[in-house]
Amino acid sequence: MTLPNPGRKPRVAVHKFSSCDGCQLALLGLGEDLLQLSTLVEFVHFAEAGPVDPGAEVDIAFVEGSIGTAADMERIREVRAKSRFLVAIGACATSGGLQALRNLAGGQAWIRAVYPRPAYVDCLATSTAVSRHVQVDFELWGCPVSSRQVTVALRALLSGVQPVEERDKVCMECKRSQMVCVMVARGLPCMGPVTRAGCGALCPGIGRDCYACYGPAENANAEALARRMEASGIPSAAVGRRFLSINSASPPFFAAGIGRMDSHD
Repeated sequence: MTLPNPGRKPRVAVHKFSSCDGCQLALLGLGEDLLQLSTLVEFVHFAEAGPVDPGAEVDIAFVEGSIGTAADMERIREVRAKSRFLVAIGACATSGGLQALRNLAGGQAWIRAVYPRPAYVDCLATSTAVSRHVQVDFELWGCPVSSRQVTVALRALLSGVQPVEERDKVCMECKRSQMVCVMVARGLPCMGPVTRAGCGALCPGIGRDCYACYGPAENANAEALARRMEASGIPSAAVGRRFLSINSASPPFFAAGIGRMDSHD
């Protein structure tokens, strides 16, 4: 990325689509560090923090949320057209997030089951990632993303370099922190072996199994992990639900989970 002319701060926007706002809150959670960032960039649109100008042309756009309506599709194209560099942040923006669970049920059937007057709901048949509709220059996975992730990516862009993609698995974070493996020691159905790092192994650090908030890792052998879980006595349907959760629309998790949902184990 090439920085703007000297004397002008890079202009940054934070856009929300179909989401819970958690990734924006991760930015707000920076506290004083966010104030320091504001000395380096100009936040021209960030509704959670105050400034509102969704149509502004910017150097960097952070996009939270999945594309779930026709209006979303139109708006994401406008955001892309007015952004020099677009970063998708969080599970919703990178894979469709929890909203993508309705893809498994059939869009219209799901709407009729939830809403008493479905005719008033303007909703697409599927909930999809931002990259399905426009070019995305970089993705930050997580549900939500960590404040550290966003800060590191933004500072890399301000330095004129491409942010580094996280390629390790959660298991590596556990090893580096000298944590006891909850799968080996306690038999928990941990998703760490197929989940990309970035969270600091938060759940295993408190004795819980990983729920794959950060999406599939590079070369994730999801099917092998699913068979390992079944071999440990976990019913196939429960294994399927593990994979068809936060990042159900990501290809490796979908492939490992969808065939097990019809199981009656």
